Amino acid sequence: MQWISDLETLHGHYGTPKAPALRKVSTRLVPAYRDWIAQSRFCILSTVGPEGTDGSPRGDRGPVVTIADDETLLLPDWTGNQRLDSLRNIIRDDRVSLIFLVSGSTSCVRVNGTARLTADPGLCARFEREGQHPRTVIVIRVREVYSQCARALQRSELWTAGDCSEGLPSAGRMLEDASSGEINGVAYDAERATRAHLGWW
Repeated sequence: MQWISDLETLHGHYGTPKAPALRKVSTRLVPAYRDWIAQSRFCILSTVGPEGTDGSPRGDRGPVVTIADDETLLLPDWTGNQRLDSLRNIIRDDRVSLIFLVSGSTSCVRVNGTARLTADPGLCARFEREGQHPRTVIVIRVREVYSQCARALQRSELWTAGDCSEGLPSAGRMLEDASSGEINGVAYDAERATRAHLGWW
């Protein structure tokens, strides 16, 4: 195996970016990027910390983030599994990236920036759902925003291939395998089915 380990060799395997690939980058939410992100219910939040990287799916019934202004996004952190991987990373290294998806669209939008956490009661109250508030809000400062090439979503037929979930291992089976049988996967799946949509905020 021959590894590519320097930029000159890397660039030799690829062409030069065309003007649209470079000009699409903005340092703020121009109207089109603002409108697109406002329609997104799902994003993947990427962070980095001393233990490595983390990618965390984030979703909501409405817009997954609130746009505070052309340089600021607000991402509520609802109750989850309490691992806090992303939040711990943000405390120690504020660099973040987000990829926003919209069902049916082969476009996606990427935001690179920095983030801070707040448990400010007034800000958390802005996101009230069914009497529940997020534990914290991630305040993201936009450094770069741009649309992503559509080819990955087109190649994968993500929105057009239909339901491909048949035969996938369940969450319980994955947990049982990962724990070397310490956790009973069948029992976990049965319990998960009764609690998955209760108090999900």
